[in-house]
Amino acid sequence: MDPEIRYETSLEGVDWEQMKASLAADDFDNGRTPGQLRESFLNSHAAVVAYDGGRIVGTARVLSDGVCNAYVVDVWTLSSHRRRGVARRMMERLEEGLRGQHVYLFSDDAVGFYKKLGYREQPTGLSKVVGEWLRPS
Repeated sequence: MDPEIRYETSLEGVDWEQMKASLAADDFDNGRTPGQLRESFLNSHAAVVAYDGGRIVGTARVLSDGVCNAYVVDVWTLSSHRRRGVARRMMERLEEGLRGQHVYLFSDDAVGFYKKLGYREQPTGLSKVVGEWLRPS
């Protein structure tokens, strides 16, 4: 793991404009505005933001009922910082607060990574957008 990377679970001081720009530049942008990113992260059960100096290089967050079910979303590591333990450490930080819960996530390109963390493939997942994608903020 990279000792220069700092992991913050507090969202105080996050530069949402920088996060949006970093996600877009790294082809991990799903269209949320900086305000919508802020709202998404603040409404989460827990979140981790990874920094290299003052630069955001990773994100991860979890939605949870706090009892038995949790869903991990927005796990991203800046391309230049991949394979340095950033995503692994963010996942460990999130999992610390999820004892006893069934944790689910969706991945279309990092299945091997999540399997190394102990996740198992599930046979079916379903999704639906209610109304229009990304309601105005």
